[in-house]
Amino acid sequence: MPRIIKERRLGVHTSIAGGMHLSIERAKELGCNTVQIFSHNPRQWLVRKMPSDSILQFKNLRKSYDINPVFIHTSYLINLATSDNGILEKSIEMLIQEMDIADLLNADYVVLHTGSASRDSEEIGRKRAIEALKRVAREKYWKAKLLLENTAGERGDISSHMKDLAEIIDKTNSTLIGGICIDTCHAFAAGYDITSEKGMEVLADEIRRYLGIESVKLIHLNDSKKGHGSHVDRHEHIGKGGIGKEGLRRFINHPAFKNIPLILETPKKSEEDDPRNLKIARDLF
Repeated sequence: MPRIIKERRLGVHTSIAGGMHLSIERAKELGCNTVQIFSHNPRQWLVRKMPSDSILQFKNLRKSYDINPVFIHTSYLINLATSDNGILEKSIEMLIQEMDIADLLNADYVVLHTGSASRDSEEIGRKRAIEALKRVAREKYWKAKLLLENTAGERGDISSHMKDLAEIIDKTNSTLIGGICIDTCHAFAAGYDITSEKGMEVLADEIRRYLGIESVKLIHLNDSKKGHGSHVDRHEHIGKGGIGKEGLRRFINHPAFKNIPLILETPKKSEEDDPRNLKIARDLF
C-alpha cells in the first residue's frame, strides 16, 4: 500500500459505489489522508436516503484512518445562475440537501460551481446566484461550510475570476460560505498563467486583494488538456497537460498555498490512473 503522506493533505475524488463508507476505504487504499466525494449520483435530481449503517461506518472509518478534511462536491446539475425558474428552484432544493448530507456525514466542506448565466450577462447571472445563496442561507444553519470554486471561463461562467468569487461572497454576506476552492486547470484555462512566477503572483495578489489568502480551503490539483486562456474545462493527468509538472510544482509550493489540502480530479480510465497521478503529485512537494 502507498505510504500515507502526513506533511500535506493529499487525496482524490473517490467513488461511493456500493456504499458511502467504501469511498473512505478507497481513499485509504490509495494512501490518501483527505478525500472528496459526491454524496449521490451527480447527474440525477433524485437524492436517495442513505442507510444509517453506511453513515456510521463512513464516520468511524474517516476518524480511524485520519481522513481529513472531507469534501463533498455538489451535483453537476445545480445552476444558481440560470434564468430557468424550474431549474433554479430544483438547484436551491438540491443544494440544501447537499448541505444536510454533509452534516449527516460530518463532512467539513461542500464544493460548489455556482453556475452559468447562459444567454444572460455574467452580472445578471451573479445576481441570481447571490439571491439563491441568500435563500439557502436563510433555510438553516449547517456545521459544514460551502466553498465556491473558480471556473474555466466558458460561455456564461460567472465565477472564473477572483473578483467574481469575491462579489458573490461579499453580497451573499453569510456564514454559509466558508471560503473558496481553487482549481488549477480552471485558473489556467480562465487566463491565469500559473506556469510562470509572474502569473502565479497575479493570481496570489488577486486572492489577497479580493478575498484574503485565508479564504483558500482547497486546491483541485489538475493539469489542463487545453491551453492557457482556452476557456475550456478539460482536466488532464498531472504533468501531461498545458500546466505541466513544473507549473503545478510552483503552484502547490507557493507560500500562499503550501499548506492547503490537495484533491486530484484527474482522468480515471484505468485502475492505474489514480495511483500514478498521486505518486507524481507527491513528488512535487
